[in-house]
Amino acid sequence: MSEVSGLDLSERKKKILRAVIEMYVQNAEPVGSKAVAQWAGLDVSSATIRNDMADLEEQGYLEQPHTSAGRIPSPKGYRLYVNELMGDYKLSIQETERINEALKGKMQALDQVIDEAGRVVAKLTQYPAFALTAPPERVTIRRFDLLLVEERSFIAVAMTDTNTVRNNLFHLDREVSQSQLQMLGTLLNTGFTGLSLDELEKELERVARHADPDAFQLIDLTVRFGMEVLEELAKKPVHTAGIANLLDHPEYQSLERAQPLMSFLSDADPAALPAKLTAEDGANIVIGPENVSEALKDSSVVMASYDLGAGMKGLIGVVGPTRMDYAKISARLAYVAKGLSQIMGQAALPPEHTKEGTT
Repeated sequence: MSEVSGLDLSERKKKILRAVIEMYVQNAEPVGSKAVAQWAGLDVSSATIRNDMADLEEQGYLEQPHTSAGRIPSPKGYRLYVNELMGDYKLSIQETERINEALKGKMQALDQVIDEAGRVVAKLTQYPAFALTAPPERVTIRRFDLLLVEERSFIAVAMTDTNTVRNNLFHLDREVSQSQLQMLGTLLNTGFTGLSLDELEKELERVARHADPDAFQLIDLTVRFGMEVLEELAKKPVHTAGIANLLDHPEYQSLERAQPLMSFLSDADPAALPAKLTAEDGANIVIGPENVSEALKDSSVVMASYDLGAGMKGLIGVVGPTRMDYAKISARLAYVAKGLSQIMGQAALPPEHTKEGTT
């Protein structure tokens, strides 16, 4: 994240910059000196404000899209705003109720957390959202359960030490009994749990040299299923939601502008996102050219991390124009992240705020 300091600016210029940014966030239109005077409540002439705005442009905090137009913020201006000028946003009672209701209603199983978290955030913010996890360096199968369905089919259930649960239905070319499955389950839970992917492969090779072929068929099916589960968890897929929300914002109403970013989000690669999984509270903001990916150079990313338990962390974020209400989006994301951490820890949801949302 770039560090920008406003030490070279007077307090009046800072008020002008803040006014330009907050009006542009609301209206997506270049801002003139008269509007700034009214918004900021400055007791100076429009000519003085115009001169200050010209200075801010020369210093790289503002841009003028057309000669006769007002000014718009630059990425440098947004960064200074986020670092020093942005006020805290207090979530309203209605906002916290909406978030808590969404979390209570949809975050019941760990398997659904990542996908549903993105959907909730996309709906709350009206921006495209992404969510991903960073599993621990070592994930293992904690337990296998085998359930007879019919004489020639059974369900294998694998639970990892990160509380992820997967199941698979197997059809066999011979009959199997529940007692056989119970014995097999005991063997699997004794010899094939607590092992990494490589260790499972080696143990399977060792058992293959000694086991009865019919018994080994069932062992092989179940253990390889467990290995597939571990491989899946190691992929760190990115879940996205609300990509079409981009089209609701003026900056992306041109398909030529929107399509590259929509394609990037549809095929999101964890390495291309400015992911920062930390234990810190609050949100992280990456503005425009601060992004590494070329597809995000004209956009901003706001993200917050949360704790899934068992050594796993998650990241939830939104992508949108640099003209974002950073205070509001950051507050909502931080609240969602805190709620997810507490749900995964089986604690209560964050308390509701008692003040209406203000900037």
